Amino acid sequence: MREFDVVIIGGGPGGYVAAIRGAQLGAKVALIEKDKIGGTCLNRGCIPTKALYYSAKTIDAVKHAAEFGVNTGDFKFDISKAIDRKNDVVKKLVGGVEQLLKGNGVEVLRGEGFLEAPGRVRVKKNDGVETVMGKAVIVATGSEPAMIPAFSIDGKNVLTSTEMLDIRRVPESILIIGGGVMGCEFATLFSTFGSRVMIVELLPSILSTEDKMVSRVIMKKFKDTGVSVLTEVTVDKVTIEEGRVKTMLKDGREFITEKVMVSIGRSFNSAGLGLENIGVNIDRGRIAVDEKMETSVKGVYAIGDVTGKMLLAHVASVQGIVAINNALGKTASMDYSAVPAGIFTDPEIASVGLREKEAQEKGIPVSIGRFPYAASGKALGMGETEGFVQIIADPGTDKVLGCSIVGAHATDLLGEVTLAVKSGARVKDITETIHAHPTLPEMVMEAAEDVHGLAIHKIGRKR
Repeated sequence: MREFDVVIIGGGPGGYVAAIRGAQLGAKVALIEKDKIGGTCLNRGCIPTKALYYSAKTIDAVKHAAEFGVNTGDFKFDISKAIDRKNDVVKKLVGGVEQLLKGNGVEVLRGEGFLEAPGRVRVKKNDGVETVMGKAVIVATGSEPAMIPAFSIDGKNVLTSTEMLDIRRVPESILIIGGGVMGCEFATLFSTFGSRVMIVELLPSILSTEDKMVSRVIMKKFKDTGVSVLTEVTVDKVTIEEGRVKTMLKDGREFITEKVMVSIGRSFNSAGLGLENIGVNIDRGRIAVDEKMETSVKGVYAIGDVTGKMLLAHVASVQGIVAINNALGKTASMDYSAVPAGIFTDPEIASVGLREKEAQEKGIPVSIGRFPYAASGKALGMGETEGFVQIIADPGTDKVLGCSIVGAHATDLLGEVTLAVKSGARVKDITETIHAHPTLPEMVMEAAEDVHGLAIHKIGRKR
């Protein structure tokens, strides 16, 4: 029986990062993965959706090329080639991670892991069963799209995001159940590809985690591009009839489309791992952990989606680093106060820290500065004038508490403010930093200036 310092179950962005960091720290690490290295993010989530997003952005650029003096004439979109390109991107990145694991001396075991006891893991492989020992175990098994019986998900007519990423023909029409991040991202993709898209959402607005001003920008863009949005509606039943899909709402309305995509809910991959047998506390599929990412059983850690904390790949990676450090006798703890989030609609959305709506709900006094893309020389030159940058600060200390950005390259612009929130920087730390001109980050500086009514290039704000 082979022994390791740490055994990790799951090779997604939490598991493989933890494995590599453990090896860098001199530990002997085993990584168990039953499918493809990279997990949902790399194979069925973050990376493939972004590859297709830039196919959509290219279509949009061609459509507006004449505004820049470029005459393209008629063009055609080949979704099959876009899917092939997406697969090539994923393949290269998966191969890169595999090489990193190999180069760092991580032992990769292909199979399913099961905890027979704390520190004792049985690995069911294609060629048999092996049991390995670990001084510590990290569970990083992730999540999957929730399979809701009433929606008749068959992977052909009624699909989850997994099947949508491999579709080889642009559907004439798609109804998307759920107006959250994933639903809105796929609505952006397929409306640009040429589908007639409708979103149905239970809550009063789409993208309900974001501020109203942010979601309004996306709602306007959806309206301009022909995406229909119904809010405060409940789907009663979905049936497949003669190769079409009928979606019935509780208010009696019915819609028939070529495809339906279900983008609500995730199920946590905590079952079948033996966790309950060894005493690990699990709440509705989520593995309970403390700030050190340790479970209720000493020496057994859990990271990523399966903890139900924040279902973001970059959070899983940081949790993995925290867990591996603690597993190896060091001291580390999670800090969720400055977690950046990106949404790849068109335009993009990015946010970190305190939102305006959260401040209002909790009665937290804040100072707010905003700056529009339409007033940015770089954005005007790019032809990207939709959106704004919003900075939220503490009126007493002037510390930067949060930021929301909706507009071109929003996800790229967020890094500066994430560092400010994390480090406890003040508004003047941004405004007194020289920003290159002409660039999009100047808008971050101007939004920070606007917290005190001093934005140079914004009209109508009084001190």
